[in-house]
Amino acid sequence: MAGLQAGAPTPQSITVHSLSRVLEIGFSDGAVFKIPFELMRIYSPSAEVQGHGPGQEILQTGKRNVELVDLQPVGNYAVQPSFSDGHNTGIFSWDLLYDLGARQDELWAEYEKRLAAAGVDRDAPMPEKGGHACGSH
Repeated sequence: MAGLQAGAPTPQSITVHSLSRVLEIGFSDGAVFKIPFELMRIYSPSAEVQGHGPGQEILQTGKRNVELVDLQPVGNYAVQPSFSDGHNTGIFSWDLLYDLGARQDELWAEYEKRLAAAGVDRDAPMPEKGGHACGSH
C-alpha cells in the first residue's frame, strides 16, 4: 500500500487552517508545507477522482472554496480528510502529502493545462453523475 517509503520524512506537526483553507504539515526533514484544501481535493487519491487506472482521471472543478471538515488518522501512515462537498474517500499517505507540498507549483500548472484542454473553468460546477459513485457501472 502507498504509505511510507523507507527513510521518508514523517509528519511532526499537522495544523488545519480553516480560514486560509490550508493544511500545514511540518516534516521530520525540516520541510514545512501549506497545502491548499483545493489542491488536496483535486488531487485526491480516491477512485472517484483518479478513476480505476491511467487515463481515467476525473477532472475536478468548482473546488476553490472547499473546506476540510474532518481529518482522521489512518494507522500511522496517512490521514483521511472529509471535505465540505461530501468527498471523504481519499486516503493521503505521508508520501503523497509531502509530494503535494513539494510540487504545488507544478501540480497547479498541470491542473490549469487540464482545465484548458477540457475547455472548462476552474469554478465550473461538476457535472451531475448518475449511478455508482466511481462511475464504473
